[in-house]
Amino acid sequence: MRTRNIITALVIGSTIFTGCKKEFLDTDATEFVTDRGLAEAVALDPNLLNGNIAGLYTTMYTAFIGGTTQHDDFGQKSVDIYTDMLSSDMALGALNYGWYSNVARYQSSLDFTRIDNYHPWRYYYRIIFGANLIIDALGGTDANPTETNERHLMGQAKAMRAYAYFYLSNIYSKEYGTGSEKSIPLYTSATQLNQPRVTSQKIYNLIVDDLTKAIDYLSDFERTTKDQVNADVAKGLLAYALASRGQAGDWAQVETLTQEIIDAGFPLTTRAQTVAVLSGTTVTNPESGFNNVATPSWIWGVDINLQSDLDLVSWWGQMDIYTYSYAWAGDPKVMDKGLFDSMRPDDIRRGQFDAALRPRNKFFDPRRVIGGQRNIETDYIYMRADEFYMLNAEAKAYQNKDAEAITRLKEILENRLDDVDYLDALSGQALKDEIYKQTRLEFWGEGKGYLAMKRNKATNTRGSNHLFFAGESFPYNADELTFPIPQQEVINNPNLNN
Repeated sequence: MRTRNIITALVIGSTIFTGCKKEFLDTDATEFVTDRGLAEAVALDPNLLNGNIAGLYTTMYTAFIGGTTQHDDFGQKSVDIYTDMLSSDMALGALNYGWYSNVARYQSSLDFTRIDNYHPWRYYYRIIFGANLIIDALGGTDANPTETNERHLMGQAKAMRAYAYFYLSNIYSKEYGTGSEKSIPLYTSATQLNQPRVTSQKIYNLIVDDLTKAIDYLSDFERTTKDQVNADVAKGLLAYALASRGQAGDWAQVETLTQEIIDAGFPLTTRAQTVAVLSGTTVTNPESGFNNVATPSWIWGVDINLQSDLDLVSWWGQMDIYTYSYAWAGDPKVMDKGLFDSMRPDDIRRGQFDAALRPRNKFFDPRRVIGGQRNIETDYIYMRADEFYMLNAEAKAYQNKDAEAITRLKEILENRLDDVDYLDALSGQALKDEIYKQTRLEFWGEGKGYLAMKRNKATNTRGSNHLFFAGESFPYNADELTFPIPQQEVINNPNLNN
C-alpha cells in the first residue's frame, strides 16, 4: 500500500483529523500530514491529538471514505451490509439501481478488479493509518505512556487499529488467527511504506496485544459520547477477536470478557425496543426502531445529526424505506427467506419484517413517512449488549458448559419468545447451532452474522428470495465469501508477496 496516497486522501477529506491546524497540513510542501509534522504540532499543542481521535471516529460514518464515488461507500455500516450479503443472511430484493449487485452476485469476491472489494480495504487502512499517526506521536507502538490523557489517547488509537485489522482479516482472509498462511500487509507506524503480507497469526497477535493494552489504558477513561471507544468497547472487540481465533484458552477469555461487559450494567434490548408495535399506522412504542444512540443497551454508536451531512449515501438510505434513498426507491434489502422461516411462530422478531421481508419494523425513521427522511438524523449502532450475552453463551457452549450456556441463552430469548423450554433438550453441536442461528436472527442487518459464520465454520444456504444462487450452499471458506486483495493494492505495492 502506498502510505503517501492514503495520507493525501486523509487531508483532502476536510472532516478527517479535524483538530489539525492548516499550517501542519501543509508541512514539508508535500500536501499531506507527516508523522514529523504531527509530532511538531503536538509539541506546540498537546490537545491536538484529541481532534485526531475525533477524526478517526468521524471516518467511521463519512460518505465516500473508501476512496470511491460509489453510493454504497460510507464507512463501517456500508461494510455491515456487504458482510450480511456475503453470508447470505441478507438478500438484494431488486436491481433498479444496482448497488450491491456485484456483492450479491459474488462477483466482487471472485474478481479483484471490482471496485466493491477496494473500498473496505481503503476504509480500514485509512483507520489504521490515522491510528498509527496518533500512536507515533505518542512515542510509537512500543511506548507505554503514563500521563492520563496520553494513556487514554493511546488506548483509543490502539483499539481503533485493532478494530480495523480484525475486520480486514475476516473479510480478506479465508482462515485466520493461528495459521502460517499469508494474510494482509501489517503497518504499525505511519512512516512505513509498501509492507508485505504477513501471516494471519502475526495480524492476530497485534490485534490481541493492542486491545489488551487498550483495556488497561482506558480503565479509568470516562467518555463523553458513545462514539468513543472505552474499555467496554475494547473488551467487546477483544472478545470477538479471541472467539474468531479459537485457540486453546481463548474461549475461557471470551467468557470472562463478555461477563465483565454484562456486569458493567448494560441491559438487554427489551421487547418494546426490538420491534415496532402498530395501532393502525401509529407506532405505540417510540423506543423501537434501532435509531437512537441513547438506547441503554447500545455500547458503541454515533449520534447522527444534520451536522453529520448524511443523505442518500448512508446506511439508512440503503436500508430504510422511510428514508429518501435506495431502499425506498427500488433496491430493498431483505431477510433471507430460509432464515426468516427458521424463526419459531412465537418469535416477536417475525414482526420486524413485512410481507416482502423488508425490515420495516426493525430499522426505521421515527416519522415513518415513506421516503420521507432526506437528511439523516437517525443514529448508527456499532455494538450492543445483547451481542455479549449471546457470545457469552457461545463461549460456554464451546467449553462444554451446556447447562450454563442454555441459562444465558434463555436470558436473551425470554425477551423474544413466549416459550424457551425447548432449549433444555439441546446439547453439544445442536446447542452451538442454535446459538449461531439466534445470533443471525437477533443481529440481522447489524453486520454480525458474517463474523459468526466464520468463527463457527458454518455453511449457509441461500433462500428462495435471492436473485442469485438461490438454493445454493456456501461454506465459510468458499472463494465467494472472502474478498481478494484489490487490484489497486496489487499494482501499487511491489512488496505485497515478498
